[in-house]
Amino acid sequence: MEIVNRYGIELPADARQALLTGAAETSKADDPRFARCESHIIATAQQALAAAAAAARTQGIVPLVLGDAIEGEAREAARVLGGIALSCAAHGVPLPAPCVLLSGGETTVTVRGSGHGGRNAEFLLGLALALGGHERIHAIACDTDGIDGSEDNAGALLSPDTPVRAAAAAIDLRARLAENDAYSVFDALGDLVVTGPTRTNVNDFRAILIEPAEKK
Repeated sequence: MEIVNRYGIELPADARQALLTGAAETSKADDPRFARCESHIIATAQQALAAAAAAARTQGIVPLVLGDAIEGEAREAARVLGGIALSCAAHGVPLPAPCVLLSGGETTVTVRGSGHGGRNAEFLLGLALALGGHERIHAIACDTDGIDGSEDNAGALLSPDTPVRAAAAAIDLRARLAENDAYSVFDALGDLVVTGPTRTNVNDFRAILIEPAEKK
């Protein structure tokens, strides 16, 4: 009602009465109508990460699950995870290649520009800048519900040649990040992941693959 009054919203009489009397209040846990109800969690973010880790092992890739509740600014999370990936590639720490860094949770984006984004696309754009086109690191970041923010994609793919292809297309990655325009970058490069709605949601999914160095 505070919101209704603040903005002078005109409501039908029945709707106003429901708000004033509490008739539209959400049912609470002790409501007798719930006496015979049961709830079962059939999928979680951690289960998704465990399944991805199992799939990686079948391919001879060692997984490292970093957690199912990674939060914070997408671009800052990208810098941190990018640093871990670079350490794996250069020093074999915390894992030697071939390995994959898996993480879940939902990051956030503070909108400062006027571009088209999505937190997973912004994460990958920040990761592209953090990795600097490292030749042995690939990544994917997607929202498991199939919609990354307000756009039509679940997320996007990042490959070692992403910066090179962006430069060839006259795309300034740093400027696009400042404009929160990550969607447009990956759309132009043909690297969006479009699944459509999946009808489920276990938060975001991120995988960063580090390939082994070629033996000379």
